[in-house]
Amino acid sequence: MREVVIKALLVDPSSNSPVVLLKDRHSKRALPIWIGETEAISIAFGLQSEDFPRPLTHALMKEMLDDLHAHVEKVVIKEVRDNTYFASIFLTDANGTLFEFDARPSDSLALSLRVGCPIYIADEVFEAAGIESPFADEDEFQEFIEYELDLNEFRRRSRSEGSE
Repeated sequence: MREVVIKALLVDPSSNSPVVLLKDRHSKRALPIWIGETEAISIAFGLQSEDFPRPLTHALMKEMLDDLHAHVEKVVIKEVRDNTYFASIFLTDANGTLFEFDARPSDSLALSLRVGCPIYIADEVFEAAGIESPFADEDEFQEFIEYELDLNEFRRRSRSEGSE
């Protein structure tokens, strides 16, 4: 498994769909995943450490977990099947029992931002759908996102390899 971070939340200009870009912590590879608008809003607020006046679903989930003394250990994007990504949320309850819950990647990512848990992608998924990016450091990466990223190319690859 590869640990990743959410590096960008973008909009695909051809479809006007939100795309979350996950970057491997230890390489120059990244994985784009097209997500829904509602999840994109939640991820955007999570990236900015802000909340709505009334809790969104992912903030509500965090509050419930906190009150139940449960802890999210990690989220894992574990497979891509029939052009759909599958993820799991792993949490430990107050008794120390580990649970795995099936979840959409976007919901997993939105929750991970609120609880501060690590995000992982299975090696097989990353090898199948990840892209090599031409950046070496954070400044180059930001420049790549702003000026060179071609989401149309990723979209073509995603349709043939998987999407959320």
